[in-house]
Amino acid sequence: MEIEPKWQKRWEEAGWPKARDFDEKRPKFYALVEFPYPSGEGLHIGHAFTNTILDVYARKKRMSGFNVLYPMGWDAFGLPTENYAIRTGIHPKIATKQNTDRFREQMKRLAFAYNWDREINTTDPAYYRWTQWIFLQLFKHGLAYKKKMPINWCPSCKIGLANEEVVNGECERCGAPVEQRNLAQWLLRITAYADRLADELDLVDFPESVEAAQRNWIGRSEGVEEYWQVGGMDLKLSTFTTWLHTTWGATFIVIAPEHPIIEDLVKGTEYEKGAKEFCEAVIREKMADPISVEKEKKGFFTGRYAINHLTGEKIPIFVANFAVMEYGTGIVKGAPAHDLRDFEFAKKYDLEIRPVIMPEGGEELSGEGMTEPYIGEGLMINAGPFTGMGTKKAREAITEHVIKAGNGKRVVNYHLRDWIFSRQHYWGEPIPMVYCEKCAEKGITWWDTKEAQNSKFETQNHNSKFKTLEIEDEFKKQLAGWFPVAEKDLPVELPEVEKYRPTGTGESPLAAITDWVETTCPYCGGAARRETDTMPNWAGSSWYFLAYTFWHKLGTQNSKVKTQKLNTESVFLKHKDSINYWMPVDQYIGGIEHATMHLIYSRFFNKVLYDSGLIKFKEPFTKYFPHGVVNLNGQKMSKSRGNIVNPSEIYDKYGADTLRLYILFMGPAGSLVDWNDSGVEGANRFLSRVRRLVIDNTRLINAAGERGDISGNLTKLEKELYKKLHQTIKKVTVDILDRFNFNTAISAIMELVNLMYKYNEEAEDSKKNIALLEELTEKLLILLSPVTPFITEELWSRMGNKGSIHRVPWPEHDEEIAKEELITIVFQVNGKIRDKKNLPAGISAEVIEDYALNSERIKKFIGSREIIKKIVIPNKLVNIVVKS
Repeated sequence: MEIEPKWQKRWEEAGWPKARDFDEKRPKFYALVEFPYPSGEGLHIGHAFTNTILDVYARKKRMSGFNVLYPMGWDAFGLPTENYAIRTGIHPKIATKQNTDRFREQMKRLAFAYNWDREINTTDPAYYRWTQWIFLQLFKHGLAYKKKMPINWCPSCKIGLANEEVVNGECERCGAPVEQRNLAQWLLRITAYADRLADELDLVDFPESVEAAQRNWIGRSEGVEEYWQVGGMDLKLSTFTTWLHTTWGATFIVIAPEHPIIEDLVKGTEYEKGAKEFCEAVIREKMADPISVEKEKKGFFTGRYAINHLTGEKIPIFVANFAVMEYGTGIVKGAPAHDLRDFEFAKKYDLEIRPVIMPEGGEELSGEGMTEPYIGEGLMINAGPFTGMGTKKAREAITEHVIKAGNGKRVVNYHLRDWIFSRQHYWGEPIPMVYCEKCAEKGITWWDTKEAQNSKFETQNHNSKFKTLEIEDEFKKQLAGWFPVAEKDLPVELPEVEKYRPTGTGESPLAAITDWVETTCPYCGGAARRETDTMPNWAGSSWYFLAYTFWHKLGTQNSKVKTQKLNTESVFLKHKDSINYWMPVDQYIGGIEHATMHLIYSRFFNKVLYDSGLIKFKEPFTKYFPHGVVNLNGQKMSKSRGNIVNPSEIYDKYGADTLRLYILFMGPAGSLVDWNDSGVEGANRFLSRVRRLVIDNTRLINAAGERGDISGNLTKLEKELYKKLHQTIKKVTVDILDRFNFNTAISAIMELVNLMYKYNEEAEDSKKNIALLEELTEKLLILLSPVTPFITEELWSRMGNKGSIHRVPWPEHDEEIAKEELITIVFQVNGKIRDKKNLPAGISAEVIEDYALNSERIKKFIGSREIIKKIVIPNKLVNIVVKS
C-alpha cells in the first residue's frame, strides 16, 4: 500500500492517461461506464465492481494501440441530495461538492485510469446550460409541452415522484405512502420517436436481454381507436383495440382509476363520492402491490352508459382495478366472452356474456353456458351482417365499416408514454421557460413570434428533418403564453437560497423566490413568471456522453459561465469535429435496470440532435454490457439490511490491487456474484506470491549478466512453460476483450504463476534459461498490469525497466506454440459425465461425435434407449440426449 501514493503521483505528473483528439496513428476507442450519483456514503462495492471491469478493459485497449477515451463525471442533481440537505442542514451545493470530492479521491485510490481533464458535473451551470439549450430545441420543434395529469405525490417529502421513485406504494426515500395528484407537468414527446427507437435497435450490438427490454418498453401494436358516445352527455370515450370484431360482444366499458375523465363522468351525481373513494383505494393498492392488485377484479359503476356503436345498445361504464392507464387510452371495452379479465369481471358483477366468435367446425357458443372465454380465431356469430364470416376477414371488414361511419380510426399504440419532465423540487436544472398570462389570454404562442418565423435551426452536413416538421395548431394553443428564455441568456441558474424545503402546494421551492420568479415577457415586455419546476435527474445523463468529447476544451468553472456564452452557435457545432471523432461510444457498461429509461432517454436525445443536423450518428452507443450484481451471503447489499461492504475498508487493509483482483475474480462480470471476505485474503496471498516470484526472478536475471536467448534447446518443463505463457496470453486477451470473463483470465494467470513456481523449485539456478525466465516474468507483469496497476508498476520498475508498464504494448501469442496437442473431451449421457478421452485439439465435431458413440462406456449407458439429439461443443464435450 505504501507504493500507491508514489505511483499515483507519478502518473498524474506525467499527465497519464491522455486521450488525443484526431490521432491519425491510432484507432479511437470510446469506453464509457455509467457515471455515478455521488451520495454521501461514498463509493460502494457495486461502484468498485463496475468501474474496475471497464478500467481493465480500457487499459488493455490502450496497450493494444488504441487512442482510448475513458472519462468520468457526476450525475449530481436529484432528490437524494435534496433530502440529505434537508435532513442535515447542509446546502445541496455544498453536499454535492463534498460527495464528488470524496468519490474522486476514492476512485484515484482504486487506480481508475480516467481522463480526468474531461470531468463533468450535471450541477455545474456551465454544463446544465446546454441541458437547458437542448430542452429549448425540443420545445421549438414541438417535442416539449405542458398539460395537467396525475402524478405520484409524497405527502411527507411534499414532492412529486417519478414512477421509479415509488417502491411498493411508498416513497423510495422516506417510506411514506404515496398519493395521486393532478398537476400541470412538462412532458417530452418521446412517443414521436417510438418507431425509430424500436427499429433502429438493429443498428446496435446490445445483448438480447437489453434489446428485448427496450422493445417491450416501447410496446408497439397496431389497432383501432374506437369512439363511444356517453348517454346524456356531450362526451365521447376512446378505447384502443387490436380485436375490433369483438365489439359486437362488448357489454360494458371500464376506465382506469387514474383517468381524469372520471371526474367529468360523475361530477354532481350520487356516484361522485363513491367513485372518488374507490379510485383512491385502488391507486393505493396498485402502488403497494402492482402485480397482485388485479387478482380480484373490482369495479365501481359510474351511473353512466355508453352506446355500443355497432349494436346501438346502452352498456354500463365502470371504474375498474384491472384497467391500465399506461396502455392504450386508459379506457377499455369489455368483451367478456373473449377475454379472461373481462370474463371474470362480468361473472362477478352479473354482466351479459355475449359470444361473437365460435371455433370453426365447433358448436355455437352460449354466454350462459360458458365456463371460460374463447380467445381464438374462428367464425363470427351474433355479428349482424358479418355473421358467418371468418374472424381475420371480419376484422378488416368491420374496421373499414367503423372508420367509414366515423366511429374509429386506425392507430399505432405504444406502451411507451411521453416522458414526464417536471419535478417539483429545488435541486435540479431550472426549466428555461417563461409564462405570460396576458399573452396566454390572447392565445399568443412562441410560434407566432418573429423569432420563430425567422428561426433557422442550426444544421451541419445533412438536411434537418425538422425543416418539414408541422406542429399542430391544437398543440400550439395548449402552450399559449409560454415562451422560451433567449438562448443568449442561458443558463437560467439555480438561485442560491437558504430555504429549499418543498412547499407542499405542489410547486417547487423556487416558486417562493419572488425576485427570481418575477421577470418580463420576451414577447410583450409585460410582467411574467419563470417556470419553477426543475428537470428530472435523467436530463443531464441523457447527453453527457457527448459532453466528454469536448469538455476539456470548454472549461467548467462556474465563475466563467457568463463569459463563455456562445450566442451564435451551440457547442454541438463549435465542437462538431471532436464529437464526430469520438462518437458513438464503442463500449458502454451499466446496470440492467437502466436498459429501459436511461438508455431509451439517451437514444431519444441523440436522435433529436441527429434530426437537428448537429451530429452525424443515429445511435449514441455501439455496444452495451449490463454488469452483474454483488451479493453478500446470498442477499443484495443495501443500507437497510446493514450488509454494505465499504471499498475503502478493503483497500485500506489490503491495498487497491487486492480489491481490484478479487472483484474481478469473484465470477463472470455479467452475473450475480457473492462477496466473501476469505476470497479477499486469498487474492492478497496471490499477489504476495507474485511479488516474491518476481523479486526472486529479478535477482537471478540481474546476477546472470548475459541473458542469452530462448533457444530450441529447452527442457521438457521449459517447453511446457513457454507453451503455457503463449496459451495464457491468448486466453487473457480473448477473455478480457471478447467475453468480459475476467475471472477465467485471472485463473489462467494463476496457473502460469503456479507453473513458474514449479520451475523455480525444480530447476537449479545455474541451469535455468535466463532469457525464458525474463520473458516469463515481464509478460506475467504485463498481463496482470490492467488488473493490478500499482504492484505491477512497482515490480516492473524493480526489474530495471524504463518507463511505465502501462505504456508497454500488449503481448501477442504465437498460435503454433499455444496450440494444445491433446485436450480432454468429456462424453455425457443426459448431461451426466460417463466417459472422457484425450483427443487432438481442433478435431472436427463429426469425429468427436463418432468417438463418443463408439465408446464402450457410452454404449452401456445408452443401452436400447432412443437417441433424441446429440450436442457437440468442439474441444469440450459431447452430450447425448436419450429418452428416459
